[in-house]
Amino acid sequence: MPTMRAALFVEKNRIVLGEKPIPAIGPTDALLRITTTTICGTDVHILRGEYPVAKGLTIGHEPVGIIEKLGSQVQGFSEGQRVIAGAITPSGHSNACLCGCSSQDGPGTRHGFKAIGGWKFGNTIDGCQAEFVRVPDAMANLSVIPDNLSDEQVLMCPDIMSTGFSGAERGNVKIGDCVVVFALGPIGLCAVAGARLQGAGSIIGVDSVPARMNVARQLGATQVIDYTQGNVVEQIMAITNGRGVDVAIEALGTQLTFESALRVLRPGGTLSSLGVYAADLRIPLDAFAAGLGDYSIVSTLCPGGKERMRRLMDVIACGRIDLGPLVTHRFKLDQIEDAYELFAHQRDGVMKVAITP
Repeated sequence: MPTMRAALFVEKNRIVLGEKPIPAIGPTDALLRITTTTICGTDVHILRGEYPVAKGLTIGHEPVGIIEKLGSQVQGFSEGQRVIAGAITPSGHSNACLCGCSSQDGPGTRHGFKAIGGWKFGNTIDGCQAEFVRVPDAMANLSVIPDNLSDEQVLMCPDIMSTGFSGAERGNVKIGDCVVVFALGPIGLCAVAGARLQGAGSIIGVDSVPARMNVARQLGATQVIDYTQGNVVEQIMAITNGRGVDVAIEALGTQLTFESALRVLRPGGTLSSLGVYAADLRIPLDAFAAGLGDYSIVSTLCPGGKERMRRLMDVIACGRIDLGPLVTHRFKLDQIEDAYELFAHQRDGVMKVAITP
């Protein structure tokens, strides 16, 4: 049986490069030969044992590649096409999809969670930090890459661009809104860009890493705050003349950032949560105005599917956004363990890594 190289979850704190069979595909699937992929913060949660997956699973959920083989029922695509697939792979015909929430097209419970949605790659099926990946429901999920876009230009589309933009969309950012984004990692930076495209007026970024703060300015932040230089809530309230922000986007996944996002909202404002949380959250009575503040708290799971991917690539192709500065390091698949060591410890100014088999 032909084999391939793949990044395998072995146990807590161990993701290693190993060998496993090239995936077989069914009639509605496609086999993708990976040309570029990356590591996500969620993969680090898996590495650290904060999000449980099966031992031996191939990790990764951000595929860019070439169609190697198509299932017998797949129409509208051809072998050899350059494509991406979203991190979320909805079927297009589930109850969740038909209710307009295709990101939640998945099993009702998994790993003790009430819902995990349509995140299958590197979670419930083998992922794409490998030479090949099986894409389920290919007709709903493959999106052809325009010839004038490189792999790296579209590498952010499957997850962080879609997730970050969704933070602004789910927060219902409107023209002239004041928005704050807590944590300017890759997803937070995409949330800044998404808020700008949604029409926000002032966009405040919160971080402490100068390089990330500089990229935030390039992507649309009008002000940045270094959280190490004083009380963040007080600084934001001063910037807004005591009014508070219309939308606070939380992109880290900690109690402190979640609570701070809640505390800086204007009455009737929206907290848009993008973080992946590793512990229970607490909502303080005063920050929540005892339930009387007309606040909205919304969460989002990276929208997927081929139409979402097409739209994101069109934004890039039209020159509306350049996420190139986010790719700071490049590795071969053979170096995947080194890539994880660098990314998990956030060394050397890393933002995103490009992995090429």
